[in-house]
Amino acid sequence: MRDEFRADLQIVSQLLVDMADGVRAAMRQATRGLLTADREASEAVIARDAEIDDLYQHVEERVCDLLARQAPVASDLRAMITALHVAADLERMGDLADHVAKTALRRHPSPAVPAELRPVFTDMASVADRMAEKIGKVLATPDADIAAELDRDDDVMDDLHKSLFGILLGDGWPYGVETAIDATLLGRFYERFADHAVNAGERVVYLITGETTPTAG
Repeated sequence: MRDEFRADLQIVSQLLVDMADGVRAAMRQATRGLLTADREASEAVIARDAEIDDLYQHVEERVCDLLARQAPVASDLRAMITALHVAADLERMGDLADHVAKTALRRHPSPAVPAELRPVFTDMASVADRMAEKIGKVLATPDADIAAELDRDDDVMDDLHKSLFGILLGDGWPYGVETAIDATLLGRFYERFADHAVNAGERVVYLITGETTPTAG
């Protein structure tokens, strides 16, 4: 029974790694669609969002089944609680990539992001990609130090988010209200993607240490 339980936990862990890889690929592809008006890239993100949702459902089903059959305690229970929370954060990260892709499609064939904003969105996407990569690493091999790095990455994202608003609210903004609203929402999507990555990292720290930390929201 114990070996079976450990094998089931390993399956849950692999599902989480697959989710992390999926949301990282989704945001990378969504960014390509956004910055280059690549319709196929944006459509692929939207089409594959259901795959991430399916992985989330598989995690929930397996964890609930383990809880019902094994009645785990202590570290095993902590592992399953962590899995549920991390899966929820990853699912939301996938949704945010989907939102970026839909924004790009809504403006196609024109770019959704004007030239003046591409550098900041490129940087935001780079930070998001780095954070998603770290989540995948700590889920595959739990590492509290790497998980803790996500807070610093999130600070960089927050600074980029502020710089975006500085451009949008500047006196020289020439693109009108609609483009400003799109850019505001896009900035929020990347910023929230980072927040959920931080949340997932904090859950991993909890799994390793048993100590909780305030989540990013």
